[in-house]
Amino acid sequence: MMNLRKLTIAAAGTALLLGATACGTQGTTTGSPQQAPARTAAPVDGNSSADAYGNGDAYGNGAATGAGAAAATASGPLAVRDDATLGPLVTDAAGFTLYRFDKDTANPSSSACVGDCAKTWPPVPASATKPGGVDAAKIGSGRRADGTEQLTIAGWPVYRFAKDTAPGQTNGQDVGGTWFAVTPDGKKAGVKEAGEPAGAALPDLSLVDNAELGDIIRDGKGRTLYRFTKDTAWPMKSNCEGACLEKWRPAKLVDLDKVEGIDPKKLITFTRSDGTKQLTIDCWPLYWFTGDKTPGDTNGQGVGGTWFAVTAGGKLAK
Repeated sequence: MMNLRKLTIAAAGTALLLGATACGTQGTTTGSPQQAPARTAAPVDGNSSADAYGNGDAYGNGAATGAGAAAATASGPLAVRDDATLGPLVTDAAGFTLYRFDKDTANPSSSACVGDCAKTWPPVPASATKPGGVDAAKIGSGRRADGTEQLTIAGWPVYRFAKDTAPGQTNGQDVGGTWFAVTPDGKKAGVKEAGEPAGAALPDLSLVDNAELGDIIRDGKGRTLYRFTKDTAWPMKSNCEGACLEKWRPAKLVDLDKVEGIDPKKLITFTRSDGTKQLTIDCWPLYWFTGDKTPGDTNGQGVGGTWFAVTAGGKLAK
């Protein structure tokens, strides 16, 4: 028992030392560095009091206002759009992206999005929708707790997102790590599911040679990662909160064994104020930009004079 106690104390001391030397002492409540880099990407905690994008809770709840909410029940035939980043996804008759929720079930079809959640994620009514570009065999309906019938695709209940205010937007993609655009066969758009062929996947984190910026960091989906000059590394702190997170999404953790061209020792886990995890390099929080629609885009470069792509060493690419 004594030897075990000594081992536990020694391990704790080592962890604290790593945290203190990596990114300095955390002096704010905005977040805190972890004691050591994580080997495997961590999922967003679905029970968190706020999601990773400032939407109020793990369901992405917020005020269901604007054009997105008004057009939530557009009737007519469904369509399939080939999104440059996510691939084929389903839209309603007005061109708005439709989504599925990981906490629902497909067999039997059941919705876990009720109450305030359903204000932010309006269920698509089955009665007002036709298969259109989607295989009719995949289309069905499920009865909600209030007795209404909701459209399903391959058994999955389907929703709109109130913060999509124009056709073609995908602001609901990956919100809380549980919401995803839905494909014509009911799968999650932009996500490789278990059992699918491997293909030529990118490393979780790697470099790409940009003609203007040189070698810059990209994530496993080919998206350019950015730094925010209003953040700080000593102490490590993110100043992108609230509405900022609707455009600048925190980079997720990576498997350090799937990193190429970047020193894994520079990659530290940061815990945001809402409890979600964010990837950092050299203690600087990393983000991807929703304005980048195609892998390799750098539309976020220089935005506001505060957002910049990142080099392998964690420096600003200019």
